[in-house]
Amino acid sequence: MDYIRVGDKVISISKINNTIDEILELRCKGYSQQEVARILNIDRTFISRLESIGEIRRGGNIAVVGFPIANKDELERELKKAGADFVFLLTEQERQKIVREQNGLDLVNWLLEIISKVRKYQHCIILASNIRSKLLATLLDGHVYIMDIGKSPLKEDVYVDVNSVLRIIEMIKN
Repeated sequence: MDYIRVGDKVISISKINNTIDEILELRCKGYSQQEVARILNIDRTFISRLESIGEIRRGGNIAVVGFPIANKDELERELKKAGADFVFLLTEQERQKIVREQNGLDLVNWLLEIISKVRKYQHCIILASNIRSKLLATLLDGHVYIMDIGKSPLKEDVYVDVNSVLRIIEMIKN
């Protein structure tokens, strides 16, 4: 039977299955959740939740989180080349923009979403101030490697030695 009744609604099971297949096909082709949502005229959060339902294991092993990073682009590029599976780096300007443009509730939800993503990785390298790095470490599961980049509060971008971080990744892999 292709149709079911839920309350006063008649629902097509094949339409649901076809839409799910289309969502997953587009995501596998590299489209972002936002792009797929726009193409299929559905809510992006639905796609995220759908993927979470089917997630067996996140492909990644190593996450890197850091702020405020002066050489963000260079570091991000080298970390991805070295095999970091999730890289989340912010400059001070980006960090301040996020704080300014979101209300308290949205900011907390955004932070919890990032923490939730990072907790799925076995290893996490944290590049932050002495106080923030320790705080983040207590919120994460798995192996946490802290690289203090200065004394709290950091108000300017800090240059991070790329080779130092790459050595940590090599140590994790070996």
